[in-house]
Amino acid sequence: MSDTGFPVNNKPRNKKIPLSWIWILSTLLLCAIFAFVSVPGVLAQVREVGTQAAGQAGNTQTTRNYTETIQWVFNFIQRHYVEEVNPKVIFEGAMNGIFNALGDPYSAFLPESEMKDLNDTTQGSFGGVGLYVSKPGTTGSDGRPVFLEVAAPIEDTPGWRAGINPGDQIIQIDDESTDVLTQDEAVARMRGVPGTVVRLLIRRGEKIEFPVTLTRAVIEVPTAKHAMIGNIGYLKLLTFTPMTADRAADAIAYFKSKNYQGMILDLRNNYGGLLNSAVDISSLFLESGVVVTTKSRIASENHVFNTRRAALVPAGIPVVVLINKGSASASEIVAGALKDRGRAYLVGEKSYGKGSVQQVYPLETAGFKITTARYYTPSDVNIDRIGIPPDRLVKFPEFTDSDAEKLSRLIRDNWIPSFVSDNPKAGAVQVENFAKSLEKEYGLELTLLKRLIRNEQNRTEIAPVYDLEYDIQLQEAVNILNSGTYRSLMQTTKTLRMLQEEAADDLALAS
Repeated sequence: MSDTGFPVNNKPRNKKIPLSWIWILSTLLLCAIFAFVSVPGVLAQVREVGTQAAGQAGNTQTTRNYTETIQWVFNFIQRHYVEEVNPKVIFEGAMNGIFNALGDPYSAFLPESEMKDLNDTTQGSFGGVGLYVSKPGTTGSDGRPVFLEVAAPIEDTPGWRAGINPGDQIIQIDDESTDVLTQDEAVARMRGVPGTVVRLLIRRGEKIEFPVTLTRAVIEVPTAKHAMIGNIGYLKLLTFTPMTADRAADAIAYFKSKNYQGMILDLRNNYGGLLNSAVDISSLFLESGVVVTTKSRIASENHVFNTRRAALVPAGIPVVVLINKGSASASEIVAGALKDRGRAYLVGEKSYGKGSVQQVYPLETAGFKITTARYYTPSDVNIDRIGIPPDRLVKFPEFTDSDAEKLSRLIRDNWIPSFVSDNPKAGAVQVENFAKSLEKEYGLELTLLKRLIRNEQNRTEIAPVYDLEYDIQLQEAVNILNSGTYRSLMQTTKTLRMLQEEAADDLALAS
């Protein structure tokens, strides 16, 4: 688990990289300065390496030439640079350059502080604000700056209670713009000692911006919540840890004791976690067979993951899975497996689209994380940067430009947090009257205002397991299970391969 949106899909391998290779790797970034070094010997050597590389691409000798030249430049800087240079600085700069050159937001060098944070996270607690974030780079394809984006807030944490939502952009952290920060740098700035303060500037959509001050806390990520909705078992998974499958099994046993007739698996805003945990969760619903496959050019990373235990949810129990744009990685493995295997009906919005697997390797006190494989659903498709579409699309109402301006003013005026703070036990009548006063003042829809008030109430205390009154996606899932239409709907669903092939055909026709 981590605040970065990076799913640790397998247990980190406890491998040490030999120091000789560390020094060889550490100077790769320095190749970029060759053209500016006015030393004939260096230029000649670089030209020679370039010529050899052109004629022997992929050849072992070419690789050796590069690594020897890198080592030579490292030593040259140590001897001849105008000032004495700390080798650690060169090492970390070179390592950052190596992983940035991959163009993969999920592969990165982890200096000592970040490696420690990652270790703290996988142990289950850390000091932070409770936001899972992502950042693909520093510049978009259109040349515009790219800011940090919230993948999902962790429930009952400072970020959640402040009302930060999936899809929000974090524009600044303590007055520093996030467009110049890497994902890990931004996460490091939000992490810190519990009790200390961090200030964020949030952008929601195109026009809504507001500041948020958060007090860091010890973040202990819960993994599952469950409850009954009539005769339907409702299981919400918040992340995938070694304990998730056991907690889910406990929930299913509870549902069974209540004679449940259907089940809703809520994966919304679940950023992912351990691949093995995703396989275990899928196994609770599938009798046997493939859950997910990982593929790589590295033979040892090619695996077929089958179910690992007897299914606890009988095949006769209808299952609806809720997903949205905050459902990523391990969540998508589960949703993809249940969809491709015809075991569940998906409701909500298209998922995030992260289809890769990372491993973590230690380097003394530092380390790095690197993408080693991509995963494929049972119908043999990869959903990276594509996502999983729901069988039934249900979206929360979108704001018009006028609504956005009104809502932005409402947030700045801080009426709703003040009301909840002054009236912690406000009942339905009091909430209704306050919402009507806001409707008159701001011209926003009454239902939206009541939902905003309810959300604020939920963030100032332990949030309920579900909120059927305002959650239209959950309402739709319940309606499907109660209406008796589930079986006929399942006959019309398509595998992810079928959907991707249809999309490719449509694109070909359009061109």
